[in-house]
Amino acid sequence: MNGFHGLITHENTSAPPQVSFEFFPPKTEKMSEILWGSIKRLEPLGPRFVSVTYGAGGTTRERTHATVVRILKDTDLVPAAHLTCVGASRGEIDDVAAGYWEAGVRHIVALRGDPPQNDPSFVPHEDGYANAAELVAGLKNVANFEISVASYPEVHVDAASPDADIDYLKRKIDAGASRAITQVFFDPDVFLRWLEKVRAAGIDVPIVPGIMPVSNFEGAVRFCGMCGAYVPQWMHRLFDGIEKDGETRKLVGASIAAEQCRRLQAAGINEFHFYTLNRADLTYAICHILGLRAGPAGDVL
Repeated sequence: MNGFHGLITHENTSAPPQVSFEFFPPKTEKMSEILWGSIKRLEPLGPRFVSVTYGAGGTTRERTHATVVRILKDTDLVPAAHLTCVGASRGEIDDVAAGYWEAGVRHIVALRGDPPQNDPSFVPHEDGYANAAELVAGLKNVANFEISVASYPEVHVDAASPDADIDYLKRKIDAGASRAITQVFFDPDVFLRWLEKVRAAGIDVPIVPGIMPVSNFEGAVRFCGMCGAYVPQWMHRLFDGIEKDGETRKLVGASIAAEQCRRLQAAGINEFHFYTLNRADLTYAICHILGLRAGPAGDVL
């Protein structure tokens, strides 16, 4: 992407996109209020599913489970629970998965997971799943879950090479995953070049771009530095000078993400997974720009 192309002013001739939303489990009562306000705000857009993350080292296991079950009981949304290999034996992970199935949850986002804080690298539990491919296969043995996995247009930080990273994605698909959701990226051309290589490798499941609307630019830069996602210089220029202007940052962030999605739509991509950071405003605005509407009774138009 050579630079930001400005606000979306041309007519959207694409069909409304399919979308999904990611949330994280709240730590406090105030955060819980924000989360559930965001969920109710986004629910009328009819997402394919909504996922709930799982903290590094399995630190949010109970809160993730409680949030997923509440979504299942109190909304019309389809919840997907994140599950990782970190800090638990195969039996413990299988029990968590069985508990989700018994509660009515049918979709799992299966991830290797990040090591606990202060640990330099991932080390499998001695009786645990060694990686996400093993986790996918294990989950399929527990029950016939729909399983989504992660993918990395700019290569996972632990991958030996770009080709090895794609080979590993294929292992996860071959183990039983039916969809891949990408890590955050900001340059559509990077995604499209990578997608060509993925398809050439024989991976034919849906590959859903992960879109992160940015309002806290400094936080986004720190996060991307840890996960190996490139933040283009034109984004630095766009956010320069508005560090203390939250409303302008939101407008800029929504415009960038909407343009990113529109460029992907022009290339035939029309499904997006939004990393909401538990805030509805930017994601709702972007979906509106892309032509996604909710009718008066909550029906998507």
